[in-house]
Amino acid sequence: MHIIVDGYNLIRQWDQLRRAERLTLEEGRQALLRFLIPYRQRKGCHLTVVFDGWEGGSAHEERDRVGGIDILYSRRGEKADEVIKRLAERSGEELVVVTSDRDIGNFVERSGGAVVASPTFAAIVAGVHGPTPASPMEGGRDGREEEPETGKRGTKKKGPARKISRRERERQKRLMKL
Repeated sequence: MHIIVDGYNLIRQWDQLRRAERLTLEEGRQALLRFLIPYRQRKGCHLTVVFDGWEGGSAHEERDRVGGIDILYSRRGEKADEVIKRLAERSGEELVVVTSDRDIGNFVERSGGAVVASPTFAAIVAGVHGPTPASPMEGGRDGREEEPETGKRGTKKKGPARKISRRERERQKRLMKL
């Protein structure tokens, strides 16, 4: 599985990382990497973190590798969003993108990948709670509330119409691997 992280988005969505970024951008990036390295080692997944370099960065996309994590800095004039979209299009393996950016999320889902909101992923990495699918698993088997029996036979239909879509099942399967 390949996990692509929208770096600054995750930093700004998780309090512990945001505090480090208030000191300097570099400290925020280093705090994020220190936060992710144990997770990558534990899970053994392919992890890529993408940062914006579009305002003051290099004229060329820069790459680095720290603790088994690939780090990409977008080139000057290009946002990290575009780099993430390009990586999502080209990814040949199971893909999960960590971002709270709706535009990126919609693009990734159309490309067949799964999206996890930054605060949710941070909580998973920090061990606050396990991964949870988007639909609540309370109530019935499929996340819907069960209606109480009234003794009347109604026309309530059962069967495939209650089944979640294949796309949603695939998404939930990927999220459970986190």
